[in-house]
Amino acid sequence: MKHRFQIRLIVFSLLLFPELAFAHGFAGSGWLHPLTGIDHMCAMVAVGAWSAQIGGKAIWRVPAAFVTAMLIGGIIGFEHFILPATEYGIVFSVFLLGIAIASECRFGVLLASLGVGIFGLCHGYAHGVEMPTQDNKFSYAIGFIITTAGLHLVGAIGGLLLLEEPKGRKTLRLLGACCTLVGVYLFYKLVR
Repeated sequence: MKHRFQIRLIVFSLLLFPELAFAHGFAGSGWLHPLTGIDHMCAMVAVGAWSAQIGGKAIWRVPAAFVTAMLIGGIIGFEHFILPATEYGIVFSVFLLGIAIASECRFGVLLASLGVGIFGLCHGYAHGVEMPTQDNKFSYAIGFIITTAGLHLVGAIGGLLLLEEPKGRKTLRLLGACCTLVGVYLFYKLVR
């Protein structure tokens, strides 16, 4: 019953996104970047799923920490400052978030937020560095923030729905293990 209220709250929040997007000139291609790689998609959906698994205030605080740090990373990337090992940070985000879900790791909200914040910084940096030069930085950032928040919501809603099913915990853990395997594959591709 408690999860149904959270799901309704999340769905209601989704209804607000189109107005927010158009109000800020959501014309940049930043919205597309998080959807162009399995690394970004897995990590962002996993953040939402893990926050659902932790429960309570983590359901919004953990994804909010990711998005906030991602914006900071995007700004660093826009300015082309060097942030070393970001590709490794992105790959490890997929791997470690998968492990966290597979093992039902229940860190406190602060520690979980700090962890995903580091990952968000790396993902945001990649978004910022790869911004096409003709795009407006503001609309590009709004785009990747909205898409990322949407992917977090997909993970959170999916996680909450799974947790209500009789074998949902096992299914969610299996999906976490799959995410970990994607992280192993990405690491292999990165180092070869």
